[in-house]
Amino acid sequence: MIIIGEKINGSIPSIAEAIAKRDADLIKERARVQAEAGATFIDCCASVEEDVEVETLKWMIDCIQEVTDVPICVDSPSPDVLLQVFPYCKRPGLINSVSMEGDKVAKIFPAIADTKWEVVALLSDDTGIPKTAADRLRVFDNLMAKAKEYKIAPSRIHIDPLIEMLCTSEDGIAMIEEVISTVRERYPSIHITAAVSNISFNLPVRKLVNTGFTVLAMKAGLDSAIFDPTNRDLLGVIYATEALLGLDDYCMEYISAYREGIIGPKK
Repeated sequence: MIIIGEKINGSIPSIAEAIAKRDADLIKERARVQAEAGATFIDCCASVEEDVEVETLKWMIDCIQEVTDVPICVDSPSPDVLLQVFPYCKRPGLINSVSMEGDKVAKIFPAIADTKWEVVALLSDDTGIPKTAADRLRVFDNLMAKAKEYKIAPSRIHIDPLIEMLCTSEDGIAMIEEVISTVRERYPSIHITAAVSNISFNLPVRKLVNTGFTVLAMKAGLDSAIFDPTNRDLLGVIYATEALLGLDDYCMEYISAYREGIIGPKK
């Protein structure tokens, strides 16, 4: 599983306070802990006004890069901000995100075409978030046509099918499962990601819903997720699910994760 660590985000009150006070120690500690927990990428999102977002993200990136070499997931809703910030990173990482909304793809895809940067692509367009699997797959086809135009390999793309609240769904996650499994079938080398915690908004005991969703989504083809890598329970379920799906030969990754203290009771 590709793990995108979610704990450096200005929408989190403690991180917002750290950003306002320029508390580098807290940002560095969050980066270090997520790296030690096995994050593949560390998400870096300022959640500030756009006129100070570039400066803020550069400061946050400096903090992260001082304590870890784990690649950064540069996170902003603004393609103009992303274009200014991603070259500031010392090594290629992940851009979060593009969609078929406005000119996001037209700006980001040519900028990363000849690089090793990867990109999160949301299945939304100028009509908003499609309500049906067919419409989300239509957006997906349009995205992949643009990726082909700019010679961006599917293996560099992380498709986000856009997970919405379970409590407002009429059919559980059936529509999301259809999108994930169809994307996986069409492009075996592509990555499919999700913000796991979105599924459980407004529900009690959210971790139970998040865990059940993660297992079912992995069965459909999810291979990347945005979550807290220090959540040992969820991480353990992910390693176990990979083994159960035949993605971990002889359970060696599961066993290694236990021996290294990544999953199971803290040693």
